[in-house]
This record gives sequence, C-alpha cells and structure tokens, in this order.
Amino acid sequence: MTNLSALLRADKNEAAIPIHLVDKKTFEPWLKDQPERVRQAVGAQGFKAEGYQIATLPGETSSLWSAVLGVAKVDDLSVWCLSKAAEALPEGLYRVAGRGPGPAMLGWLLGQYRFDRYKKEPSKKGPRILLTDDPSRIAETLLQAEATALVRDLVNIPAGDLGPLELEAAVAEVAKDCSATLSSTSGPTLDAEYPMVAAVGRAASCDRGPRLIELEWGDQRHPRIAIIGKGVCFDSGGLDIKNASGMRLMKKDMGGAAHALALALLIMKSRLPVRLHLIIPAVENAISGNAFRPGDVIRSRKGLTVEIGNTDAEGRLVLGDALTRAAEDKPELMIDFATLTGAARVALGPDLPALFSNNDLLAQDLLQAGEAVSDPAWRMPLWKQYEDMLKSDIADLGNAADSPMAGSVTAALFLQAFVPDGMNWAHFDTFAWRSTSRPGRPKGGDAIGLRAAWQLLRSRYPA
Repeated sequence: MTNLSALLRADKNEAAIPIHLVDKKTFEPWLKDQPERVRQAVGAQGFKAEGYQIATLPGETSSLWSAVLGVAKVDDLSVWCLSKAAEALPEGLYRVAGRGPGPAMLGWLLGQYRFDRYKKEPSKKGPRILLTDDPSRIAETLLQAEATALVRDLVNIPAGDLGPLELEAAVAEVAKDCSATLSSTSGPTLDAEYPMVAAVGRAASCDRGPRLIELEWGDQRHPRIAIIGKGVCFDSGGLDIKNASGMRLMKKDMGGAAHALALALLIMKSRLPVRLHLIIPAVENAISGNAFRPGDVIRSRKGLTVEIGNTDAEGRLVLGDALTRAAEDKPELMIDFATLTGAARVALGPDLPALFSNNDLLAQDLLQAGEAVSDPAWRMPLWKQYEDMLKSDIADLGNAADSPMAGSVTAALFLQAFVPDGMNWAHFDTFAWRSTSRPGRPKGGDAIGLRAAWQLLRSRYPA
C-alpha cells in the first residue's frame, strides 16, 4: 500500500530541512541560542518540548525554514520519537540536526504507513524523506518496516477479501520472493491428517475451505525452527455465536498468521542460518448445518481427543494440530502467534502481548529483546494447577474451561498439551490491532510482538 523504500536514504550532504530535537532538559539552553525570530515563533506556537510536539521555525528566508521536535530524551532516541514529525510535516527532504536518527528511522517510515486500498481518493500527501548518517542500517530498517506493513495490510483487509485461499496466496507470494517451498493440505487429506483444523473450518463455503499452509526454507545443515500462526480469517464464534460488537473486528483473527508470515519474511530476507518451517492453519469459523457443535468430541493429529465446550474457542484447536505438525520435525525452537483470548486483553490491555513459554531462559530473552526494540511483552504463567479446568468427562481434554477465570492461561495450557516435553516453545497471545492512533501506529492492524521475536532470532542466529 505504502512505498516505504523511498522514504529513507543515505545523507550525501544535500540540501535538507533540519529537524532540531530537544527534551525538557535541553530546551531552554537551545532556545537561548536561537535568534529572536525563532524564539517568537516557538512562543507563538506554544512549544514546550513535550513529547511529539512540533513547531516550525522561520529561517533568514522563507525557503530556509526548519522544525523543532520534543522528545523524551535527546541522548536516547526511541523507535517512535520521529513518527509524529513524519506524519505532520509537509513533503520534503529532512535530516536530524547535529546527529543521526538512529532507531527512530523505523518510526519515521511507519509514521507514513497508509491503508487506502478502499478509498476513492487516497491521500495525496507527498513523501517525507529522511536522510541518515548511518547507511549500513537502511536495509535492516526498511526490512522491518516492510514486515510491519505486511502485518498491517493483511489484518486491515476485510474478511470478504481475505479468506483461507487469499491467505495462502499471500504466503505463496512471500515464498516466491524468497525462493521457499510452499505446500498446502486441504480436502479429504486435511480431514484425515489435521482433524481439528478441518472441523473448525468445515462450515465455511467451498471457496473458503480450510487448509494447512506450510513453507520451508533454508539449509538442511542449519538448526530447524518452527513459526506457527493462527489463521482464522473470520470468526463468527461458530454455533456459540458472538454478538455484533464481538464480531465486528474478527477480520483480525488471522493476525497471528500475519505475524508468523512477517517473521518468516524477516528470517528469509536476512538469510539467517536456520532451517525455517512456517505453518499456518487457515480457516473461517462459520455457521451452517455441518458446523462443529458444543459437546462434539474431535480427534486431534496428536491422537488426543478433545471435547468441544465452546465453538468460539476455535483458535486453540487449529493451533493444536499445527503445533503437533511442527513438533514432528523436532525443531530446536517453536514460536507461535495468535489473537487467542479476550482474557489476555482484559489482563494486559491492547499494547502488551501475553507471552507464555515452557523455558525460562527463552522467556527472559524474549522479554529483554522486546524492551530493546520498544516492542514489549509480559510473561504470563503456565500454571499447572489450572490444567484441571480443561478436564473432560468423556475425552482426553476439553477445549474451554467452565470458569471464566484465567482464560489466557487455560488457552495456553491447552496449546502446551500439543508441545512435546523438553521442546523449547513460546506463545504470543497478541491483539494485532490498535483501537486508537498513536504516532507511527495508526488505528487498525498492527504488529505487536513481531519485532521482539525478530530481535531474539537475529541475536541467537546471527547471519
């Protein structure tokens, strides 16, 4: 949707509009050194060096204007501190005065993201191009922006235009671009080999039939890792139907798949020395005469039987089969992403994905990676005592607890039942959505947890 690659380039000392950065500590000394015309302009615009606050500054001639931007810490720029400037400033060529933009390059790019596929008149605002003194970081920054934009685009597309088949096409496009191998299982083979995926998706129309999508890439000699993403392209709740407000945003229920695909893109384009296995169970949880029912017992790929307590707890079912498939090839690391539970949002709100892991070191490394790149997560417990909530009288386990308490924990415990003992596994229960806009993060689909996972992988498997 947005051509981000044109918005960042190496600084070759060409004429550009300066952006002065100040914080509360440096504002007054900076202002004291400015000419009277600048001091008057700053006062007239009420600029006080608040975060994201911008003021335009007159130069000696009209063409020599500049801007000043308030940031939290001048000496420690965050990813997002230039985002508001990228959104608000007019078309032109810019550089940060007196220093490089550092990690804020990414926020500059993402501040100009637009999803205007369905607009009759898309935004005609021209590009704001940032110059950087560190050209070695351009390729990595552009790649992270591309991956984030991929998540945003896929989540923003309405479910009517993005069903399981279209999601497979999106994976195929990435596979082709990265010379990866793509396979897809559907129809009778899916019924036999991935019965929980098939059960969840069987009520959808024929052109939106369920499938398990797999992508393989990398050298056989390298360590194997598996990335799994929940691909529920629309979730009506099934026969335990959601209400209108609960269904309104369910186009984003494939947000986990979008994160997984974007992470695969980062891995492949950066050529990490790993053997990648991407798995996306893609379904629509619809309603028809053959929909799976509360009380049904479904056999999983692992062989465990699952009693259906709630058809709206479908994401964990498709992920159970996908995790089983991933584990069969004995990866040294499995990471899954899913818009799995409202309980995680109640506990942590929209900004923090709930992180679950069966390995303390892996969890610690993911949390530290998230903090390092301004993409934080919060670890939640795999509290073994709550496994009793998933007991069934007639099957090996139930897919939903009778109690409304600890909903994100019991969902993660259900997934853990399909992860072999001793296999390193992390699960992100992410929202994949911004309900309100922030600088660099417009309302709509978003990557929340993606860069944390990427930072971990690039540190563990340096290219």
